[in-house]
Amino acid sequence: MLTSRQYRQNSIEVIKNLSKLSESEQLEAEQKKNILLLIENLIEREEATFKMIIDCLYDVGSVKLINKKFSICPFNQLMKLIAKFSRPGFRCIAFYWVHKNIPKLTTNWLLKKMNKLG
Repeated sequence: MLTSRQYRQNSIEVIKNLSKLSESEQLEAEQKKNILLLIENLIEREEATFKMIIDCLYDVGSVKLINKKFSICPFNQLMKLIAKFSRPGFRCIAFYWVHKNIPKLTTNWLLKKMNKLG
């Protein structure tokens, strides 16, 4: 999350750069900033939802990875037990990564899809 000081600095940099762009490029840059802010807001409001998604992905991914790497039954069961206990730590790290990276990645992906139309 940006502090108010960082947000003002980023806004000033955007304004300086916008004056050098054409009108359509200015509109696109402004809309990109709006999309980024909306996605950041969505992640903050829906924190519980994102954590549940991370939990589901972790459960499925860890079981598939353990089954693939550890075929010996007792060792397989032990690894699944370890995976269950490590989920809260993974959730914290994964949510931090999601909160930091997903807004930019999603915004760029959406704009890339829109650019393919034009």
